[in-house]
Amino acid sequence: MFNWDDIRFFLELARKGRLVAAARRLHVDHTTVSRRIAHLEQAVDARLFDKSPQGYQLTEAGRRLMAYAEAMEAQSIAVYQDISGKDAQLTGTVRLATTEAVGSQIIAKNLLEFRERHPGIELELIAETRRLSLSKREADIAITLSRPDSGRLVAWKLADYTLRLYGAPTYLDSRPPIRTPDDLAGHAFIGYIEDLLQMPELRFWETLVKEPDLVFRSTNVMAQYNACVEGVGLALLHSFMAEDDQRIRPVLREEVNVVRELWLVVHEDLRHVARVSAVCQYITDLMRANQPLLMGNRMDRGKTG
Repeated sequence: MFNWDDIRFFLELARKGRLVAAARRLHVDHTTVSRRIAHLEQAVDARLFDKSPQGYQLTEAGRRLMAYAEAMEAQSIAVYQDISGKDAQLTGTVRLATTEAVGSQIIAKNLLEFRERHPGIELELIAETRRLSLSKREADIAITLSRPDSGRLVAWKLADYTLRLYGAPTYLDSRPPIRTPDDLAGHAFIGYIEDLLQMPELRFWETLVKEPDLVFRSTNVMAQYNACVEGVGLALLHSFMAEDDQRIRPVLREEVNVVRELWLVVHEDLRHVARVSAVCQYITDLMRANQPLLMGNRMDRGKTG
C-alpha cells in the first residue's frame, strides 16, 4: 500500500514536468520530490515517469494513475470545503487564464468594481497565448477562443470580438495605396510566431493574404501593437484596443473583419465554489455589457450593473 501523501508529489511533478518546479510549488527540496516519487513507484511496482532533457513525462502506468490521483484530489478538496464551509465563503484566491488583450484591456481595467464588490477574493490573472489545463489545476477559470470538446469542464459563450487591419500613417503614406484586398500583396505585416502559437483561432493571415510578408513576429500582442504604431507594418489588432487610437488607421475596415468568440470555461469540481462562481458571474456580466466595445464600436465601456 502506498503513502497517500505521495500522491501530492506525483500530481505536482506530472503537472510541472520538472523536479525543481514541483518542489517550489510544494515548498520542499527537489530531492524530497524525487525520493517521494521513488517510494510511490516502488509501492505500485511500476515506473510512473520517463525522464528526458525536456523534463518528466508520464508513462502509460503514470497516465492511468493520473486519472485516479486527480479524482482523489477532487474528492479531498470537496470534503475539506464541505466540512469547513469554505465553498460558501467569498474569500480566497481565484486564478483566471485568458488572452493578453482581453486580460490587459478588459479584465484589468475593470478590476476596481470587482474588488469593491468582493473584497475577500484575490484574483490572479494569467494573460498569454498558451493553453493552460484546468484539469491540471493550472488555472481555476479560463477565457478561451473556442468551446472545449473534452474533459470535465463547464463552458458558456461570453461574447464575440472583432479584429481589423491597422497601419500607422507613416507606413500607409509611404507605401502603395490599399483600396481592395488584392492591394495587400507586397505589403509588410506583423503577426504571431507560428510555431509558438497554441491557439489555432489566432492563425488568420493565410486566409487574408496569399504568402504574407511577415516582417515582425511576436508572441506578445502589445509588441505587435507598438510595432504597428511605429510604422513597421500592418497588423491585425483587436478593435477594442485599436479603434480609438489616433496613431493608427483602420485599413479596409469593412472588407477585413475577423470575428472570434470568447468562451468562459470552469472545471466541473469548482463550478459551485462560491469565490469561483462569483468571478464567473462577474466576467460573464462584464463581457456581455461590453459586447459593443468588443466588436469595435466606439462607445464608453459598459458596466456590469
